[in-house]
Amino acid sequence: MFLIEYFTMKELMKKICVVGAGRWGKNHVKTLKKLGWLGGIIDNRSDQRAVLSLEFPEIPIYSNVRDSIKDGFDGYTVATPAETHYEIASYLLKNKKPVLVEKPLTLTSKESIELDSLANKNNTLLMVGHVMLFHPAIQKIKELIDLGKFGKLQYIYSNRLNLGTVRKEENILWSFAPHDISIFQYLIDAKPKEVISRGGAFLQNGIHDTTMTILTYPNNIIGHIFVSWLHPFKEHRIVIVGSNGMITFEDSLEGKPLLFYEKGIDWVKGEPIKRDGPTEQIAYDSTMPLTRELQFFCDNLNNPNIAIANGKNAIEVLEILENASADLKKDLYVEK
Repeated sequence: MFLIEYFTMKELMKKICVVGAGRWGKNHVKTLKKLGWLGGIIDNRSDQRAVLSLEFPEIPIYSNVRDSIKDGFDGYTVATPAETHYEIASYLLKNKKPVLVEKPLTLTSKESIELDSLANKNNTLLMVGHVMLFHPAIQKIKELIDLGKFGKLQYIYSNRLNLGTVRKEENILWSFAPHDISIFQYLIDAKPKEVISRGGAFLQNGIHDTTMTILTYPNNIIGHIFVSWLHPFKEHRIVIVGSNGMITFEDSLEGKPLLFYEKGIDWVKGEPIKRDGPTEQIAYDSTMPLTRELQFFCDNLNNPNIAIANGKNAIEVLEILENASADLKKDLYVEK
């Protein structure tokens, strides 16, 4: 009986190794520690390894991924700079290690397609860190759409605005919009037929500070994404409009309200009549999105065919970003 219980506990004790303990990687480390699944940490900075050794004396610390492979971790999360994702993820997948890679999965859709193909070839889980797909409010919206509460989906828009943090290596589209593109893909479950993007570069030559991207989907569904790091206040808002009602989620407001409005336009005897019904506050779970994301990853280590935040999702987001970037360049003013 003791042996059965011992091996059952061993099976439950999944050990995940975190690659990269920088600003966001530290959140992976802390969350996995709380969940009881932190197995190791990899960081190529000697000073950071010294700090980590003091903070987590019981956790093995490595300077590179290759040194960790022999210790048989159940999976890896990768929170290193985006330009390193392809090399690290491909090495882990070739070693048949389940891996969660922070967004963007890679810097090009071509590299992401290669990683997805490698994961399929090795029958190994590849997951991308589109953490907003694990936000309880976003998952509740998806549930309501699937239940038909909105009627026919018509229009989605998202504003992700703030003052700073200004990047020098990437524009606002690549910095902020991946969250919203991944949400649109999750909620609509279709690829856009057309992507149009316009914006302005004011602080640095050739690097956009604000963009508006319009996405046209099948079945006459339209979306727009407005992102800016030149805005007087923080606003993270998503609005979904359907034939039977509308919903708003305000991630930047206290309490992060999710509201359903029984509003719309009805046609009565050929005339458009406003329907102005009650507003309902929708309850949703309060678990942190990163906790849910890492829980999902650990629960699916042996399932390479996940339906959310998978390689296909990562590829679609990158293809949309590339299409939007190409359109932005047509309209870019560069000072001589």
